[in-house]
Amino acid sequence: MIDLSPLVAAPGASSLPYFDPAFAERALVLHAARPRRWHPGTPVLLVHHGVGRNGRDYRDYWLRHVDPANLLAIAIEFPEASFPQYLCYNFGNLHTAEGMANPRRQWTFGIGGRLFDQLRDQGITTTDRYGLFGHSAGGQFVHRMLSFGYRDRVAVAVSANAGTYAMPDLATAWPWGLGATEVAADDLRALLTFPLTIMAGTEDTKTTGRFFPGGPKSMRQGPTRHARAHTYLRRGRQAAAGLGVTLAWRLIDVPNVGHDGRKMSDAAAPLIADALRRNAEC
Repeated sequence: MIDLSPLVAAPGASSLPYFDPAFAERALVLHAARPRRWHPGTPVLLVHHGVGRNGRDYRDYWLRHVDPANLLAIAIEFPEASFPQYLCYNFGNLHTAEGMANPRRQWTFGIGGRLFDQLRDQGITTTDRYGLFGHSAGGQFVHRMLSFGYRDRVAVAVSANAGTYAMPDLATAWPWGLGATEVAADDLRALLTFPLTIMAGTEDTKTTGRFFPGGPKSMRQGPTRHARAHTYLRRGRQAAAGLGVTLAWRLIDVPNVGHDGRKMSDAAAPLIADALRRNAEC
């Protein structure tokens, strides 16, 4: 077991190589932002970076927030060398490049929960649930992760500026929907009644970037990332109505912000801090 105490040894920024138990030979990096008044009861936020695999940057986006928000932020970096391309990250390693299904133990969606277990086992946190924030490719990771049931210990989850979505639709094949996966109607009900926050920058409308998902199946979700977030919410409402449940999702438009991880982190910080505070009071 890797000693995680260096992450909280001193206030401010730190980094630590990390190996998840299911991926013993694939290096991750943990980038932590520790508040000055940290103690084991301080709420924990796990942060998921974008396609640039720049966990250090995302840690730094949150560094200014950890004291006023009273939280310990840990950005989990998935280096390209260890977890190549979108299959291992955006899509959770459900399938190999040849389309063969991987066992659930090898899904990268489980890495954050196992890290939280180790933080608890080592006494670094005594909290019972954690927060989750992902931007861009990280936003894809977060909402797809939640789609497969990794929700029990998540107190608040924000998916921001995702490029594509796994629509809550069992008739649309993965990864643009949840069809041809283990998700069934009861699992879909549980997803729809989980309080997911979708955040979309109103200026996230550029379609010329190298990493903009522009294939035909992606374009069916909407012409821009901003439009696709609204499609995801609309499809959630339709699915909830069809299954007879009340949708717990919400969508927050962030005005005058484009595809910007720092500004979306700034917008998410107050609502995440409030949710983690309320969880600690329960």
